[in-house]
Amino acid sequence: MAKATRKQALGRGLSALLKENDTSITSAHDEKATEIIGSIIDLELASIEVNPYQPRTYFDEEALNELGESIKILGVIQPITVRKLENNKFQLVSGERRFRASKLIGNTTIPAYIRLANDQEMLEMALVENIQRKNLDPIEVALSYQRLIDEINLTQEELGGRVGKKRSTVTNYLRLLKLDPIIQTGMRDGFVSMGHGRAIINLESTQKQLDVYEKILKEGLSVRQTEALVSQLKQHKIAVPKQETPEFVLKNEQAFNRFFGQKVAISANHKGKGKISISFNSEKEFHQIKQILNLGE
Repeated sequence: MAKATRKQALGRGLSALLKENDTSITSAHDEKATEIIGSIIDLELASIEVNPYQPRTYFDEEALNELGESIKILGVIQPITVRKLENNKFQLVSGERRFRASKLIGNTTIPAYIRLANDQEMLEMALVENIQRKNLDPIEVALSYQRLIDEINLTQEELGGRVGKKRSTVTNYLRLLKLDPIIQTGMRDGFVSMGHGRAIINLESTQKQLDVYEKILKEGLSVRQTEALVSQLKQHKIAVPKQETPEFVLKNEQAFNRFFGQKVAISANHKGKGKISISFNSEKEFHQIKQILNLGE
């Protein structure tokens, strides 16, 4: 009789099993786990919540629209990955762009691969997937490495094994986080490369780092030229003229910070040319800044 019941349940498909199973599945030995875990099924988007451990907080709207148009034509080619929660709810492990783009175009379901994962595994998978993206800048990679070390308690050697990198490579990325925030912002914006950053970090003085950074921007120094400049500075052979912050920046910097409610980095040369960088720590803060700027939806 038990066999007949099992056969009938399987005949109704995985969706029926999932709706019947209103308790969280945390082990391969849990009831119905063998039918659910490792399967790909269409899930209702409304039953899926985003990953709270997702390290990426900004999703480019134009890119999401483009992905949505692709999904309209071709469908979701690669299923998202979720873990089962309680009461027929699921949580994203990976694939948030596909998830968001599907909601954007009005889809109600999405193909999903169901797996087991505890909170620590969720964080680790989200970070590792994030690191493997091709469009990450060096600082984003470094921040993800640091989170893996801090929150998963990995050594640099263990981290290298997780992400398929040599320990020396991991170390080089992590050292970038010791650079002044202005230089980190410049690297994220593409004004200087990781090679420039690796050269600059060899200077202990923050002011000297900033002076070299300004010289790179002003004269368009290559990585090799920057390395030579840093080497000369360390041997006290030359001095880099200190770039003083213009008075109009000093007078207004705090006003910018108060207006946006966030740290605003402002840099400018003696000719008045410069840039303004607004920091944010979450998607919520990003949208608050967007609202302040009155950019609309």
